[in-house]
Amino acid sequence: MLKRIYVPCDTTALSMGADKVAKLIERHANARGLEIELVRNGSRGLFWLEPLVEVETDSGRIGFGPVEAHDVDALVDAGLFEGKSDHPLCLGMVEDISYLKLQQRLTFSRIGITDPLSIADYRSHGGFVGLEQAVSLSPQAIVDEVKASGLRGRGGAAFPTGIKWQTVHDEPWQQQKYIVCNADEGDSGTFADRLAMECDPYMLIEGMTIAGLAVGATQGFIYLRSEYPVAHRILNDAISRAEAEGYLGRDVRGSGRAFHLEVRLAAGAYICGEETSLLESLEGKRGLVRAKPPLPAIKGLFGQPTVVNNVLSFAAVPFILAKGGQTYADYGMGKSRGTLPIQLAGNIRRGGLIELAFGVSLREILEDFGGGTFTGRPMKAVQVGGPLMAYMPQNQWDTPMDYEAFAQLGAGIGHGGVVVFDDTVDMGEQARFAMEFCTVESCGKCTPCRIGSVRGLEVIDRIRAGESPEANLVLLEELCETMVDGSLCAMGGMTPFPVQSVMKYFPDDLTA
Repeated sequence: MLKRIYVPCDTTALSMGADKVAKLIERHANARGLEIELVRNGSRGLFWLEPLVEVETDSGRIGFGPVEAHDVDALVDAGLFEGKSDHPLCLGMVEDISYLKLQQRLTFSRIGITDPLSIADYRSHGGFVGLEQAVSLSPQAIVDEVKASGLRGRGGAAFPTGIKWQTVHDEPWQQQKYIVCNADEGDSGTFADRLAMECDPYMLIEGMTIAGLAVGATQGFIYLRSEYPVAHRILNDAISRAEAEGYLGRDVRGSGRAFHLEVRLAAGAYICGEETSLLESLEGKRGLVRAKPPLPAIKGLFGQPTVVNNVLSFAAVPFILAKGGQTYADYGMGKSRGTLPIQLAGNIRRGGLIELAFGVSLREILEDFGGGTFTGRPMKAVQVGGPLMAYMPQNQWDTPMDYEAFAQLGAGIGHGGVVVFDDTVDMGEQARFAMEFCTVESCGKCTPCRIGSVRGLEVIDRIRAGESPEANLVLLEELCETMVDGSLCAMGGMTPFPVQSVMKYFPDDLTA
């Protein structure tokens, strides 16, 4: 039996030298006349350990990490090929690493375990069971299962996924309908979409195909962030293989129903993460926000009924169809059901992907998983949900990860990105950055966003320069309220949230 050695091939591991590590391992094996099977798996999401090399043994996989190219000689001499564990980089059984063991991985149960492009691997770990189940159900039964799961959009608005699908399902079936995946992952500190696409692409393909069967759509598009070349390559390869195996195409698994899928590269603009701007871009136009109504579910891509969900929403669907909506809903709290992929980034010691049921506190995530700041200094503020969300002070960190609990604080969960700042950060500069970000990324269609962000930047600069700070703080608050109430989309409507949080919780930084 060939010895299997796993070296990740996702963007994070590659940036840390995984290709060079893999080549050196192969070179050593050849020099010793050893036959090994080098599997380029996906990342486990434990980024502080990348590249994480795993060796298969009779007892399970033993991990070594982070492995750099200069470590390979010593690892081989210490018995890497035999799976011996007496090297300082040895982590023991990977499944026993507490960071991983304490998680509740439903969506990300396969990442780091399988070869991302192997359909056989995917099937042997529960893949396509949900699709096989969906083929045997009526479209309405599929929609009902998603509604029963309580799944909400994992992008920002957290709109119930099943309700959106129901709206598209109820449109006349004689029309052309579309499934569009928003994979333009642009929020700061987020990478879960990328991991899903690079480490388990068939999961996304399966989820989108199930959506197509549910609402009567025959064409799907993945609108992929242009800065994700590895995901682009893997997705195109996976789609071709899925078509060859009958999981996509004119007759999905003998159902008599068609579903075709293509990848389209995004325009490189943050605003194209907003669903209507995305649709404009997908149609070949400039990414401008559309006024609503009509909703995309009724008049979306090319004026046809369209389901628009992000990667994590579609990725949760295979589990829901395979295990049942109620099984998924048994995780979580309140109206936040299932699990949330949380991405730890910024000034954090152990950055990476965590999947847990809703209800875990932010403090548990920061301390039990993150291990505090990378610098070793006290944490000062945390931003959850992207650059348009509030900065949360320490007295809010015991809040459970729950959409409604965060909303009561004027904060949001969004895509699940958590960015940490230590006590050296200038929160006034962070408030300025929020406004500056809007001036750069606004599509310019509505006045409150286009002009308000520019004026807001000017007002913040005057406050920080000591020019009539009291009067300008009043003006800034009024400007923020105008942007929140008057902007056409969340770009202008949410840009004030981080600014207002700094004014409320870190006022001394703003006027320094």
